[in-house]
Amino acid sequence: MFNSLSGRLIILTTIFVMIAEVLIFVPSIARFREDYLNNKLERAQIASLALLADDMLDGELEKELLENAGVFNVVLRRDQVRQLVLSSDMPQAIAATYDMRDNSAVVLIRDALARFVSPQNEVIRVIGAPVRDAGLLIEITMETDPLRMTMIDYGIRILILSAVISVITASLLFVAMRALLLKPIKRVVGDMQNYAAAPEDARRIIVPSASVTELREAEEALQKLETDLTQALRQKERLAQLGSAVSKISHDLRNILTSAQLFTDRIEMSEDPTVKRMAPKLVGSITRAVHLCESTLAFGKAEEPSPTLTRLALRDLVDEVIDGEVLAIGDHDVEIVCKVPAMMMVRADPEQLYRVIANLMRNARQAITATSQPGQINIEGREDAGAWYLDVADTGPGLPPKAQEFLFAPFQGGARKGGSGLGLAISAELVKGHGGILDLAWTGPDGTCFTITLPKGDGTLPDRQLDT
Repeated sequence: MFNSLSGRLIILTTIFVMIAEVLIFVPSIARFREDYLNNKLERAQIASLALLADDMLDGELEKELLENAGVFNVVLRRDQVRQLVLSSDMPQAIAATYDMRDNSAVVLIRDALARFVSPQNEVIRVIGAPVRDAGLLIEITMETDPLRMTMIDYGIRILILSAVISVITASLLFVAMRALLLKPIKRVVGDMQNYAAAPEDARRIIVPSASVTELREAEEALQKLETDLTQALRQKERLAQLGSAVSKISHDLRNILTSAQLFTDRIEMSEDPTVKRMAPKLVGSITRAVHLCESTLAFGKAEEPSPTLTRLALRDLVDEVIDGEVLAIGDHDVEIVCKVPAMMMVRADPEQLYRVIANLMRNARQAITATSQPGQINIEGREDAGAWYLDVADTGPGLPPKAQEFLFAPFQGGARKGGSGLGLAISAELVKGHGGILDLAWTGPDGTCFTITLPKGDGTLPDRQLDT
């Protein structure tokens, strides 16, 4: 019960009501003491008036008047004359004097609490104004023990009343909260559990029905979340089925195209001018088709293997990629400039990092050659205390808006005409496996620059870099 919201609600309500009652009790007990002392003064005044009306009263009657008033002595001041009207023997000396004629609330509360917690029986003098202007003042002496016992009795009754009020208030609040809030919350929890059992089933999506504004807003937000999740799961299932089919088709198509590639190699040996002119284009088309099939198969795997991190010289790896690109450049006027420090060491998987750099350089080369204009590819390495950076920039025409929008999304259209977009998607995944990021640094009419960021230290990047 104590771990449930309803149980804690009852407990907290009871506690808060009790705290409120305590705050009420303190001034209440002070008011009770003030009324008690004023009542004593009034009764003593009545007893003294009885004696003044008949000054022939014997000692026994005078003693009875004092006992009924609950005081030892009564002093009246009338016409500037102080007169001891009733008197008896006091058991001890007067310990304190209290003037009830002009006391502030703070003084009344202080004196009441002091008397409430003090168990010692004392004799005190109380001064007050007579009722109905029957003199200037009236003084009495009395014991404090009856006052304290009466205050304790009053306090116990207040405590019992507070407990009853707390229990009733907590019960009423619990019933109200259970009907207005707890039951709707339990219903929402039940809907969430029902949806979690089969999130693909759209019939299990929650239907908002709460009358409480805040709870209905939560239900509407949950409904949108569940709707989006159901759609995403359905799309994921369709993509998984499509990916499986595409992988099978790409596997068989790659074998067919490989055979066709062998035939085109023989065709290139022909002396026919027309065949010699068309053969390179045919070879290029088939090569691109084979590459597309291989990329599709690579991306269709469940996941890339985890990188085997080793310390390696980044300049040597970049030079190896450049050697392959130089052969691919052929007669095109494309210059490759490497500004990677010779002594720069990074922690990475050599094979996977080679694939990433090769893909970026191939994209840069193809962007330049597509313009039929001279161009340059710049590779620059740098580092700071937290990470290593490798920039691959080109002087091509820049990325079109659609390519920027779906830059790292597979099958969303590549950065160049006819591209599948798999290269950058695979590269981003490989860099992410290293704990780093592949980011588009800038693009425009003057070219494009991608930045590979690999973390140092514990293998994590600052939040500001991960958010880019």
